[in-house]
Amino acid sequence: MRAYTGPHWRWHAGWGGYGRIWCWRPCTWIAIGSWLPWTWSQPISYDYGNTVVYRDEDVYVDNQQVATVDDYYQQADTIAESVPEQVDAGNVEWMPLGVFAVSEKNATDSGMLLQLADSKEGILAGTFYNELTDSRRPTEGTVDQESQRAAWKFADEKNPDVVMETGVYNLTQDQTTALVHFGAEKTQTWLLVRLPAPKDDVEEN
Repeated sequence: MRAYTGPHWRWHAGWGGYGRIWCWRPCTWIAIGSWLPWTWSQPISYDYGNTVVYRDEDVYVDNQQVATVDDYYQQADTIAESVPEQVDAGNVEWMPLGVFAVSEKNATDSGMLLQLADSKEGILAGTFYNELTDSRRPTEGTVDQESQRAAWKFADEKNPDVVMETGVYNLTQDQTTALVHFGAEKTQTWLLVRLPAPKDDVEEN
């Protein structure tokens, strides 16, 4: 997963110095819990379609109504948009979360990949890659301290209503569900499956 230059790729500028397989490395809950500046006693797992369910116009978590569909989307959008402006991108330290294959739940391989990393400030950044079109798009977002929800969107100002989210704990797992919001009107459950580093890269390092 290459990094590019330009204003939309500002967080990626120094990633080349981490090494070729850096972005593929998985992250444990203990590691991310000590990396972020908050003290979490327990991880919160979001299992979309099971413990997090959409019913009519409301969203339920563990059978408890937590928000309307519109409000839940707005919460995700706010988290994704809460990247602090005062942070100097050139001085940010990053922890890789890995590279995931992305597809609709129960679908076949979509040819889409997502690479994510997390900063000590709780900023999420990464690259969304479509193998079919050989196109790469930068992503950015944040982790919410209270809910542990991680939400991100495209940083190139295209498709501004699309927000992807899951729990930060979920991103430490080899396979997990996530939500993709296409605005407030449409939300789908997708699947993230962690990929191993390419063998040639492993052998070279």
